[in-house]
Amino acid sequence: MLFVSDLIGKPVADLDGRRIGKLKDLIASPMAEIGHPQLVAIEVKHGSATQLVPISDVAALIALAIPLKKRKVDLIPYQPDENDLYLVRDVLDKQIIDTNGVRVVRVNDLELTRVNGTIYVANVDVSGVGLMRRLGLSSFANRLAERSQPSRLPSSISWDNIELLSAEEPMRLKVPSEKIAELHPADLAQILSDLSRQEGEKFLETLDLETLADTLEEVEPDFQASLIEQMPDERLADVLEEMAPDEAADLLAELPEDRSRELLQLMEDDEAEDVRRLLTYPVDSAGGLMNTEFIAVLSTLTAAQVLDKLRKEANEAETIYYIYVVDRDNCLQGVFSLRQLVLSPPEMPVTQFMEDRVVSVSLLDSQEECAHMVSKYNLLALPVVDEQNHMHGIVTADDALDKIIPTAWKKRLPRLYH
Repeated sequence: MLFVSDLIGKPVADLDGRRIGKLKDLIASPMAEIGHPQLVAIEVKHGSATQLVPISDVAALIALAIPLKKRKVDLIPYQPDENDLYLVRDVLDKQIIDTNGVRVVRVNDLELTRVNGTIYVANVDVSGVGLMRRLGLSSFANRLAERSQPSRLPSSISWDNIELLSAEEPMRLKVPSEKIAELHPADLAQILSDLSRQEGEKFLETLDLETLADTLEEVEPDFQASLIEQMPDERLADVLEEMAPDEAADLLAELPEDRSRELLQLMEDDEAEDVRRLLTYPVDSAGGLMNTEFIAVLSTLTAAQVLDKLRKEANEAETIYYIYVVDRDNCLQGVFSLRQLVLSPPEMPVTQFMEDRVVSVSLLDSQEECAHMVSKYNLLALPVVDEQNHMHGIVTADDALDKIIPTAWKKRLPRLYH
């Protein structure tokens, strides 16, 4: 195996054996059809001057001194293309996302391979062994690699699993967007926690609106606020519309009042109205915690009619595990589970299989009270009602338990109510 670290600093000699400098960098050209960049030139440094030598003029890379096929005076400098990569300058020590291990890792080295006489960048080495090789401890690194136990996480990542961002970006490498979309939002949130704020902002730019909203919901509001600080208001307003109203309200509460007001004006009226209502309640009250996206049905419906309603509206609800029964004035009358609904005859009215003794909380009840009720009655969600028993929303178990269970653990709880 040939690594870039093995080549850095090696002397370069021309056809007459004259030393013309040391290898400073390697230049590779992206090859879209195969996914691996092709080595096209080397950068040779002599004093303060540098020279690009076409790879076609290099006799061999694996040698004590890299020999060239031409005399120095006969060399025609390589003219770099705007898409060319300087492997040392642009890639080494940059961060990439490993989708298999769901982690952010650093490029410690690059592995090169020869195919039919052409040299390509094969893999990115993210191992500690690669770092030691960079430090000139190759023999020790090789011995360590032989003795160490195999890790469940890969020590190298194939180049075709990553792509380069523009040279001005702080995070130079990323996985293609279609691979990012396959990750769970909680995994994306974990990746965000490993990045600096600036890198996190650039990472968020690669996500579509729905994935971005789901990912932001998995991190704490104060961290959310720092990540979206530089995001354009128009895009952020679209993201807020994709978020659950309670999550959007939590995020807006972390922002300066002027910006929060402007964002609400940019949002669609219906979504903005839900969020405004939530912002009127204390943050740690049932009203401040509740989600206004739930399924409520009239008491006059049958099981078949409720199932039809679910098919049309379930995608917009926070949970469909519980379905609430209300009258025409939106007063809470009962509740039934999805299981009860499925097992009931299609023609049976909901009043015949619903539970009419409903455990609920009031709009100003504390988060501790919500958590107590969730724990006492083993619930996945609680309806929130006012003094006239009008239903306003639901508090889910994970939101209710937020202060009791650390957030890092809470996010690992299975969301059985989805």
